[in-house]
Amino acid sequence: MVDITTKYLGLKLKSPIIVGSCGLTNSLEDIQHHEANGAGAVVLKSLFEEEIILELEHSKAQMMQHGPLYPEIFDLFDYDTVEDSLSKYIYLIKDCKKNVKIPIIASINCVSADEWINFSKQLEDAGADALELNLFILPSDFTRSAEENERVYFEVIEKVKNTVNIPVALKISYFFSNLGTMIQRLSETGIDGLVLFNRFYNPDFNIDNLTVTAANILSNPSDLPISLRWIAIMAHRVKCDLAASTGVHDGTALIKQLLAGANAVQVVSAIYKNGSEVINEMNKELIEWMDKHHYSKIDEFRGKLAQVKSKNPAEYERAQFMKHFSGKF
Repeated sequence: MVDITTKYLGLKLKSPIIVGSCGLTNSLEDIQHHEANGAGAVVLKSLFEEEIILELEHSKAQMMQHGPLYPEIFDLFDYDTVEDSLSKYIYLIKDCKKNVKIPIIASINCVSADEWINFSKQLEDAGADALELNLFILPSDFTRSAEENERVYFEVIEKVKNTVNIPVALKISYFFSNLGTMIQRLSETGIDGLVLFNRFYNPDFNIDNLTVTAANILSNPSDLPISLRWIAIMAHRVKCDLAASTGVHDGTALIKQLLAGANAVQVVSAIYKNGSEVINEMNKELIEWMDKHHYSKIDEFRGKLAQVKSKNPAEYERAQFMKHFSGKF
Protein backbone atom coordinates (compact mmCIF):
# COMPACT_ATOMS: atom_id res chain seq x y z
CA MET A 1 0.00 0.00 0.00
CA VAL A 2 1.32 3.42 -0.98
CA ASP A 3 2.06 5.80 1.92
CA ILE A 4 2.33 9.50 1.02
CA THR A 5 2.95 10.79 4.54
CA THR A 6 6.04 12.90 5.07
CA LYS A 7 7.82 14.82 7.81
CA TYR A 8 8.41 18.55 7.65
CA LEU A 9 9.65 20.73 10.52
CA GLY A 10 9.38 17.65 12.72
CA LEU A 11 5.63 17.46 11.97
CA LYS A 12 4.04 14.40 10.41
CA LEU A 13 1.97 15.38 7.37
CA LYS A 14 -0.58 13.08 5.75
CA SER A 15 0.47 14.53 2.38
CA PRO A 16 3.51 16.51 1.21
CA ILE A 17 1.16 19.23 -0.09
CA ILE A 18 1.00 22.32 2.11
CA VAL A 19 -1.42 25.13 1.30
CA GLY A 20 0.84 28.16 1.32
CA SER A 21 0.07 31.48 2.98
CA CYS A 22 -2.64 33.31 1.03
CA GLY A 23 -6.17 34.67 1.18
CA LEU A 24 -7.46 31.09 1.05
CA THR A 25 -5.95 30.31 4.45
CA ASN A 26 -7.60 33.15 6.30
CA SER A 27 -10.76 31.42 7.56
CA LEU A 28 -11.62 28.21 9.37
CA GLU A 29 -14.10 27.24 6.65
CA ASP A 30 -11.48 27.43 3.89
CA ILE A 31 -8.92 25.57 5.98
CA GLN A 32 -11.41 22.78 6.71
CA HIS A 33 -12.06 22.53 2.98
CA HIS A 34 -8.33 22.18 2.27
CA GLU A 35 -8.06 19.48 4.93
CA ALA A 36 -11.03 17.57 3.48
CA ASN A 37 -9.33 17.61 0.08
CA GLY A 38 -6.11 16.10 1.40
CA ALA A 39 -3.80 18.96 2.37
CA GLY A 40 -0.98 17.91 4.69
CA ALA A 41 -0.76 21.28 6.46
CA VAL A 42 -1.79 24.91 6.07
CA VAL A 43 0.24 28.11 6.39
CA LEU A 44 -2.07 30.86 7.60
CA LYS A 45 -2.30 34.12 5.68
CA SER A 46 0.65 36.24 6.76
CA LEU A 47 0.54 38.96 9.33
CA PHE A 48 2.74 41.83 8.22
CA GLU A 49 5.38 43.30 10.49
CA GLU A 50 3.98 46.77 9.86
CA GLU A 51 0.55 45.68 11.16
CA ILE A 52 2.04 44.21 14.31
CA ILE A 53 4.22 47.23 15.07
CA LEU A 54 1.38 49.71 14.55
CA GLU A 55 -1.00 47.79 16.77
CA LEU A 56 1.56 47.15 19.47
CA GLU A 57 2.33 50.87 19.51
CA HIS A 58 -1.38 51.60 19.79
CA SER A 59 -1.71 49.13 22.67
CA LYS A 60 1.30 50.69 24.42
CA ALA A 61 -0.21 54.13 24.12
CA GLN A 62 -3.46 52.91 25.65
CA MET A 63 -1.71 51.17 28.54
CA MET A 64 0.54 54.15 29.25
CA GLN A 65 -2.55 56.20 29.98
CA HIS A 66 -2.92 54.09 33.13
CA GLY A 67 0.64 54.57 34.40
CA PRO A 68 4.28 53.69 33.64
CA LEU A 69 4.87 50.93 31.10
CA TYR A 70 6.98 47.95 32.12
CA PRO A 71 8.03 45.05 29.86
CA GLU A 72 6.31 42.58 32.20
CA ILE A 73 2.93 44.05 31.35
CA PHE A 74 2.98 42.31 27.99
CA ASP A 75 2.94 38.95 29.79
CA LEU A 76 -0.41 39.97 31.27
CA PHE A 77 -1.85 41.62 28.17
CA ASP A 78 -4.96 39.71 27.08
CA TYR A 79 -5.17 39.72 23.28
CA ASP A 80 -8.55 37.98 23.50
CA THR A 81 -10.13 41.22 24.71
CA VAL A 82 -8.94 43.38 21.84
CA GLU A 83 -10.69 43.42 18.45
CA ASP A 84 -7.73 43.93 16.14
CA SER A 85 -5.87 41.90 13.54
CA LEU A 86 -3.56 40.38 16.16
CA SER A 87 -6.37 39.03 18.31
CA LYS A 88 -8.28 37.84 15.25
CA TYR A 89 -5.19 35.95 14.14
CA ILE A 90 -4.94 34.28 17.54
CA TYR A 91 -8.65 33.45 17.41
CA LEU A 92 -8.11 31.82 14.02
CA ILE A 93 -5.26 29.67 15.32
CA LYS A 94 -7.31 28.56 18.33
CA ASP A 95 -10.34 27.82 16.15
CA CYS A 96 -8.26 25.79 13.75
CA LYS A 97 -6.66 23.77 16.53
CA LYS A 98 -10.12 22.90 17.85
CA ASN A 99 -11.63 21.99 14.51
CA VAL A 100 -8.94 20.59 12.19
CA LYS A 101 -6.37 17.86 12.64
CA ILE A 102 -3.65 18.93 10.19
CA PRO A 103 -0.77 21.14 11.38
CA ILE A 104 -1.43 24.88 11.45
CA ILE A 105 1.62 27.00 10.60
CA ALA A 106 1.43 30.68 11.52
CA SER A 107 3.11 33.18 9.20
CA ILE A 108 4.68 36.60 9.61
CA ASN A 109 5.90 38.73 6.73
CA CYS A 110 8.85 40.65 8.16
CA VAL A 111 11.70 42.94 7.14
CA SER A 112 13.55 43.47 10.40
CA ALA A 113 14.45 41.97 13.78
CA ASP A 114 12.21 44.45 15.58
CA GLU A 115 9.73 44.41 18.45
CA TRP A 116 7.23 42.27 16.52
CA ILE A 117 9.33 39.22 17.43
CA ASN A 118 7.95 39.29 20.97
CA PHE A 119 4.51 38.68 19.50
CA SER A 120 5.62 35.35 18.00
CA LYS A 121 5.36 33.85 21.49
CA GLN A 122 1.64 34.67 21.48
CA LEU A 123 1.22 32.61 18.30
CA GLU A 124 2.92 29.67 19.97
CA ASP A 125 0.74 30.01 23.06
CA ALA A 126 -2.36 30.09 20.85
CA GLY A 127 -1.45 26.62 19.58
CA ALA A 128 0.37 27.17 16.29
CA ASP A 129 2.30 24.03 15.37
CA ALA A 130 5.07 26.01 13.67
CA LEU A 131 5.96 29.50 12.49
CA GLU A 132 6.94 30.53 8.97
CA LEU A 133 8.82 33.79 8.54
CA ASN A 134 8.47 35.32 5.10
CA LEU A 135 11.50 37.56 4.76
CA PHE A 136 12.52 39.47 1.66
CA ILE A 137 14.65 42.59 1.55
CA LEU A 138 14.64 44.09 -1.93
CA PRO A 139 18.24 45.15 -2.67
CA SER A 140 17.15 48.63 -3.77
CA ASP A 141 18.45 50.67 -0.83
CA PHE A 142 21.75 51.97 -2.21
CA THR A 143 22.92 53.07 1.23
CA ARG A 144 23.01 49.49 2.53
CA SER A 145 25.60 46.88 1.61
CA ALA A 146 24.79 43.27 0.74
CA GLU A 147 26.33 42.25 4.06
CA GLU A 148 23.99 44.57 5.97
CA ASN A 149 20.94 43.16 4.18
CA GLU A 150 22.01 39.58 4.80
CA ARG A 151 22.73 40.25 8.47
CA VAL A 152 19.02 40.92 9.05
CA TYR A 153 18.15 37.32 8.17
CA PHE A 154 20.45 35.96 10.85
CA GLU A 155 19.29 38.49 13.44
CA VAL A 156 15.65 37.57 12.85
CA ILE A 157 16.32 33.84 13.09
CA GLU A 158 18.36 34.19 16.29
CA LYS A 159 15.77 36.33 18.05
CA VAL A 160 12.77 34.25 17.00
CA LYS A 161 14.44 30.95 17.88
CA ASN A 162 15.24 32.40 21.31
CA THR A 163 11.60 33.43 21.73
CA VAL A 164 9.62 30.34 20.70
CA ASN A 165 9.96 26.60 21.10
CA ILE A 166 7.89 25.56 18.10
CA PRO A 167 9.60 24.80 14.77
CA VAL A 168 10.51 27.83 12.66
CA ALA A 169 10.80 27.96 8.88
CA LEU A 170 12.18 30.82 6.81
CA LYS A 171 10.79 31.62 3.38
CA ILE A 172 13.35 33.45 1.25
CA SER A 173 13.89 34.76 -2.26
CA TYR A 174 16.66 33.90 -4.70
CA PHE A 175 18.04 37.46 -4.73
CA PHE A 176 21.41 36.82 -3.11
CA SER A 177 24.84 37.30 -4.64
CA ASN A 178 25.89 33.81 -3.50
CA LEU A 179 22.61 31.95 -3.11
CA GLY A 180 23.92 28.44 -2.44
CA THR A 181 26.27 29.55 0.31
CA MET A 182 23.58 31.77 1.85
CA ILE A 183 21.10 28.89 1.99
CA GLN A 184 23.73 26.69 3.63
CA ARG A 185 24.59 29.36 6.21
CA LEU A 186 20.92 29.92 7.03
CA SER A 187 20.40 26.19 7.47
CA GLU A 188 23.19 26.11 10.05
CA THR A 189 21.51 28.66 12.34
CA GLY A 190 19.23 26.12 13.98
CA ILE A 191 16.31 26.97 11.69
CA ASP A 192 14.00 24.00 11.14
CA GLY A 193 13.17 24.57 7.50
CA LEU A 194 13.75 26.78 4.47
CA VAL A 195 11.10 27.50 1.84
CA LEU A 196 12.40 28.13 -1.68
CA PHE A 197 11.14 30.63 -2.78
CA ASN A 198 8.72 33.37 -1.79
CA ARG A 199 6.60 35.10 -4.40
CA PHE A 200 6.47 38.84 -4.12
CA TYR A 201 4.65 41.80 -5.58
CA ASN A 202 5.76 42.69 -9.11
CA PRO A 203 4.91 46.13 -10.49
CA ASP A 204 3.49 46.75 -13.93
CA PHE A 205 2.43 49.91 -15.78
CA ASN A 206 -0.97 50.84 -17.12
CA ILE A 207 0.01 52.83 -20.18
CA ASP A 208 -3.47 54.37 -20.61
CA ASN A 209 -3.85 56.07 -17.23
CA LEU A 210 -0.14 56.03 -16.36
CA THR A 211 -0.47 54.18 -13.05
CA VAL A 212 1.47 51.40 -11.37
CA THR A 213 -0.42 48.12 -11.11
CA ALA A 214 0.32 44.58 -9.96
CA ALA A 215 1.61 42.01 -12.45
CA ASN A 216 1.60 38.21 -12.47
CA ILE A 217 -0.11 37.82 -9.11
CA LEU A 218 -0.55 34.08 -9.60
CA SER A 219 2.27 31.74 -10.54
CA ASN A 220 2.40 29.66 -13.72
CA PRO A 221 3.79 26.17 -14.36
CA SER A 222 6.67 27.90 -16.17
CA ASP A 223 7.83 29.26 -12.77
CA LEU A 224 8.65 25.76 -11.54
CA PRO A 225 12.27 25.43 -12.81
CA ILE A 226 13.67 28.13 -10.50
CA SER A 227 12.80 26.38 -7.27
CA LEU A 228 13.28 22.94 -8.83
CA ARG A 229 16.89 23.75 -9.71
CA TRP A 230 17.72 25.05 -6.24
CA ILE A 231 15.91 22.34 -4.31
CA ALA A 232 17.92 19.82 -6.34
CA ILE A 233 21.21 21.69 -5.78
CA MET A 234 20.70 22.17 -2.03
CA ALA A 235 19.16 18.79 -1.13
CA HIS A 236 21.53 16.82 1.15
CA ARG A 237 23.67 19.95 1.52
CA VAL A 238 21.67 21.73 4.21
CA LYS A 239 21.03 21.09 7.90
CA CYS A 240 17.27 21.65 7.82
CA ASP A 241 14.21 20.63 5.86
CA LEU A 242 13.45 22.10 2.45
CA ALA A 243 10.04 23.05 1.09
CA ALA A 244 9.47 23.99 -2.54
CA SER A 245 7.19 26.86 -3.51
CA THR A 246 5.95 28.56 -6.69
CA GLY A 247 4.96 26.94 -9.98
CA VAL A 248 3.50 23.69 -8.58
CA HIS A 249 0.22 23.27 -10.44
CA ASP A 250 -0.22 19.52 -10.83
CA GLY A 251 0.89 16.11 -9.61
CA THR A 252 3.78 15.98 -12.05
CA ALA A 253 5.30 19.15 -10.58
CA LEU A 254 4.77 17.76 -7.07
CA ILE A 255 6.62 14.56 -7.97
CA LYS A 256 9.47 16.52 -9.56
CA GLN A 257 10.02 18.57 -6.41
CA LEU A 258 10.08 15.43 -4.27
CA LEU A 259 12.56 13.83 -6.65
CA ALA A 260 14.68 16.96 -6.33
CA GLY A 261 14.73 16.51 -2.55
CA ALA A 262 11.89 18.60 -1.09
CA ASN A 263 10.37 17.48 2.20
CA ALA A 264 7.13 19.26 1.34
CA VAL A 265 5.66 21.39 -1.43
CA GLN A 266 3.60 24.56 -1.04
CA VAL A 267 0.68 25.16 -3.40
CA VAL A 268 -1.36 28.36 -3.77
CA SER A 269 -2.03 29.53 -7.33
CA ALA A 270 -3.31 26.13 -8.48
CA ILE A 271 -5.92 26.29 -5.71
CA TYR A 272 -6.97 29.80 -6.71
CA LYS A 273 -7.39 28.60 -10.28
CA ASN A 274 -8.97 25.18 -9.68
CA GLY A 275 -10.22 25.08 -6.11
CA SER A 276 -9.11 22.88 -3.22
CA GLU A 277 -10.07 19.81 -5.20
CA VAL A 278 -6.79 20.12 -7.08
CA ILE A 279 -5.02 18.97 -3.89
CA ASN A 280 -6.88 15.66 -4.02
CA GLU A 281 -6.07 15.31 -7.72
CA MET A 282 -2.37 15.92 -7.09
CA ASN A 283 -2.32 13.37 -4.27
CA LYS A 284 -3.94 10.81 -6.57
CA GLU A 285 -1.34 11.47 -9.26
CA LEU A 286 1.41 10.99 -6.70
CA ILE A 287 -0.09 7.71 -5.46
CA GLU A 288 -0.56 6.38 -9.01
CA TRP A 289 3.00 7.32 -9.97
CA MET A 290 4.45 5.71 -6.84
CA ASP A 291 2.43 2.55 -7.44
CA LYS A 292 3.57 2.42 -11.06
CA HIS A 293 7.24 2.72 -10.06
CA HIS A 294 6.88 0.37 -7.07
CA TYR A 295 7.53 2.93 -4.34
CA SER A 296 5.69 2.37 -1.08
CA LYS A 297 7.03 5.48 0.73
CA ILE A 298 8.16 8.93 -0.35
CA ASP A 299 11.53 8.47 1.34
CA GLU A 300 12.32 5.72 -1.17
CA PHE A 301 12.62 8.24 -3.99
CA ARG A 302 12.97 11.63 -2.31
CA GLY A 303 16.09 13.37 -3.61
CA LYS A 304 16.74 10.66 -6.20
CA LEU A 305 17.43 13.39 -8.77
CA ALA A 306 19.26 15.77 -6.42
CA GLN A 307 22.53 17.15 -7.73
CA VAL A 308 24.67 15.25 -5.22
CA LYS A 309 23.33 11.99 -6.69
CA SER A 310 23.67 13.00 -10.32
CA LYS A 311 26.21 11.48 -12.67
CA ASN A 312 26.39 14.85 -14.41
CA PRO A 313 26.12 17.60 -11.74
CA ALA A 314 26.80 20.30 -14.35
CA GLU A 315 23.27 19.80 -15.70
CA TYR A 316 21.94 21.72 -12.71
CA GLU A 317 24.36 24.63 -13.13
CA ARG A 318 24.15 25.26 -16.85
CA ALA A 319 23.09 28.87 -17.43
CA GLN A 320 23.24 29.07 -21.24
CA PHE A 321 21.16 27.18 -23.80
CA MET A 322 24.25 26.04 -25.71
CA LYS A 323 23.45 23.24 -28.16
CA HIS A 324 19.73 23.10 -27.32
CA PHE A 325 18.89 26.09 -29.49
CA SER A 326 22.13 26.51 -31.41
CA GLY A 327 21.59 28.15 -34.76
CA LYS A 328 17.78 28.42 -34.34
CA PHE A 329 17.63 32.05 -33.21
